[in-house]
Amino acid sequence: MPITLMWFRSDLRVADNRALAAATARGSVVAVTLRSLPHWQRHGHGANQLDFRARGVAALEESLAGLNIPLLHRDIDDFREAPAALLAIAREVGASALHFNHEYPLDEQRRDAAVVAACQEAGLEANGHHDAVAFAPGELLTGKGDYYGVFTPFSKSWHRQLTAERLALSDTPAPQASIGIVSDPLPELPPLEDTPIDGRQWPAGEGPAADRLERFLRFRGRHYGRQRDFPAIRGTSELSPYLALGMISHRQCLQAVMAENDGSLAEGDAGLVAWVNELVWREFYRHVAVGFPQVCRHRPFQAHTEGLAWRDDDEGFSAWCEGRTGYPIVDAAMRQLLATGWMHNRLRMITAMFLSKHLLIDWRRGEAFFMRHLVDGEFCANNGGWQWAASTGTDAAPYFRIFNPTTQSSRFDPEGIFLAEWLPPLADLPAKARHAPPRDLLGGVDYPPPIVDHRAARARALEAFKALKAD
Repeated sequence: MPITLMWFRSDLRVADNRALAAATARGSVVAVTLRSLPHWQRHGHGANQLDFRARGVAALEESLAGLNIPLLHRDIDDFREAPAALLAIAREVGASALHFNHEYPLDEQRRDAAVVAACQEAGLEANGHHDAVAFAPGELLTGKGDYYGVFTPFSKSWHRQLTAERLALSDTPAPQASIGIVSDPLPELPPLEDTPIDGRQWPAGEGPAADRLERFLRFRGRHYGRQRDFPAIRGTSELSPYLALGMISHRQCLQAVMAENDGSLAEGDAGLVAWVNELVWREFYRHVAVGFPQVCRHRPFQAHTEGLAWRDDDEGFSAWCEGRTGYPIVDAAMRQLLATGWMHNRLRMITAMFLSKHLLIDWRRGEAFFMRHLVDGEFCANNGGWQWAASTGTDAAPYFRIFNPTTQSSRFDPEGIFLAEWLPPLADLPAKARHAPPRDLLGGVDYPPPIVDHRAARARALEAFKALKAD
């Protein structure tokens, strides 16, 4: 019986895995992971996600053991070493084919193209599968045959062309007969520059991912549209880390929604439909990475913003990173990120816009900082969100839209509960005073004054963008 290699990357699950299902249909399977720590670190992945990935691989190995599928591990320093590493494993186990699921950032595309070319030259069949998206990039195009650069028409096309077949779950493989190959010992994660957060905050694997989906849909899904913007309420799915590394599939999520929403994704319960919209955004940003590869090269989607006069302000950047800007909602959000490896989505918009508009600091610095600390760091979504906030990307917020942090705080944390949780020195202040603490109420409380005045900062940002338009 032929042996097939299954190369796992950001698809750390055995259920509803397109490539794994196709590989097991051919015969016996040997699974492989290539750990590229130096490459990942050079590209900004931090300790939180590297640790989460390592624990995800350990959970995957347990699942594969139940299917009698051995898992082999190899360390490589750079993506360019992937073709040789995979061919060596193929020769070692006598494999005649390789299956994997596509990834969409430019480096990953180039790596996979090199792997396929090397396999073809060596006479090894290589097959990539579009597992993380309902539509492969290039399948949804505008009437002019271009990739969509605006979300709403993309979303309409996505819903219009969606079929049951595209959302059909792949069968979980049945256990295979033993092939006499033993799994490699799991490599330990070496000391990293940063210490990862306590892994108990984000248990890894398919089981925890499925549990979170079930709890979200049972208790919070129908309230999502009303509660998702309030950080003091646990109103979001908290599935982003699991989606980022493929411990759960978008199809599993969408099928679960349909089961709760009379078979519909676009109509019915407003909360569930709003959450589906967020999943479509994730797919949209993957299409953008392929259709507009400049965003993968640290370039803005909106080419005319290339020359924007960003400020060189290391002190302001450090204050933002450390949560000491003097704007409580910004500081509380940044401290949540540092402590948990995650940040509420509304707060991601507020903090990103504060850095790029109030401080007029290059959004790429913030994008990199988020990627370093987020347990759910995924290039396409992170880049898309940052460029939106900075008014350089797809569907970008108009340059004159500049969130007032204090107003946002009062609106989305009206009682200051979130602020009190992450900024304990402000907890004794009256709730309404926490959003912009008057100096006379602070007394001896150690909390900094605002590092920038909102009106002055807004005027400065508007001037910078208007100058850009004039050019």
